[in-house]
Amino acid sequence: MEPTPDTRTDDGLAAPRNAADGNDAAGAVGRGHRADTEAPAPASSAEDAALDALGALADPVRRALYRYVAAASEPIGRAEAAEAVGVGRTLAAHHLDRLVDAGFLDTEFARPAGRGGPGAGRPAKVYRRAAGETAVAVPPRAYDTAGTVLAAALERLRADATVAAVARDEGRAVGQAFRGAADDPRGRLLAALTAQGYEPYADPAAGLDALRLRNCPFHRLADEFPPLVCGMNLALLDGLADGADATAWHARMDAAPGRCCVTLARTEPPAADDDADGTDGTRSVDGAADAADSGI
Repeated sequence: MEPTPDTRTDDGLAAPRNAADGNDAAGAVGRGHRADTEAPAPASSAEDAALDALGALADPVRRALYRYVAAASEPIGRAEAAEAVGVGRTLAAHHLDRLVDAGFLDTEFARPAGRGGPGAGRPAKVYRRAAGETAVAVPPRAYDTAGTVLAAALERLRADATVAAVARDEGRAVGQAFRGAADDPRGRLLAALTAQGYEPYADPAAGLDALRLRNCPFHRLADEFPPLVCGMNLALLDGLADGADATAWHARMDAAPGRCCVTLARTEPPAADDDADGTDGTRSVDGAADAADSGI
């Protein structure tokens, strides 16, 4: 029997024709009937934008540039960024501008330190991490909404002390996983803080025995509920240090714009009567309300 030429379905796709009975193999699909599976619903524009933005970090050079700029305490110029990741200035400029387009970096113009006045030349373009954040979940999730509802409820119940006690227990449990991460307490603490997204760094202004935190993992909630969330964060980090067997390190409120409201410092353990409520070893969260005025 001679093969029968392909026919076309209504949507333009080729479908083999059954030579024996003359029916389309595509069947009902070719005649406009419902297929076995529905076409996927179109993605939201917000989801598409987040996926596109995250795709901008797929390039390893671009990702290295982002990490270098994000970790810097001051805006970074193109030449410095290029040298740091080992690429040419032109290529670095291309990738840095792509990161700006994706919303990961912001730009400003500034003259190099020590240069000013006539003859100093035009200000150079420099880059810093953007204040916004990009998150995507597939399929979509709304954990931020749940966090906002729960935080509002706890604040209404005036449950700050309970939240701090639970946070301290959680921090201790997290910290225990890092007891083997390093031989020294500071190393264990650094490993634990890094894994939790705090981006710890040593700031000479805070002293040699202090660690400041460039990122607040709870930034959105801390903006909306500063006393509750900053107090939770303080207790969480104090528990984390305890769990990591870095018991000489203690969390304290140290709110300032552009970083987490908590600093960890190596100090003597507080006296027993300094506890918040005299139970469970929970430390005071007094001062968390000050974060509301710090601009974090």
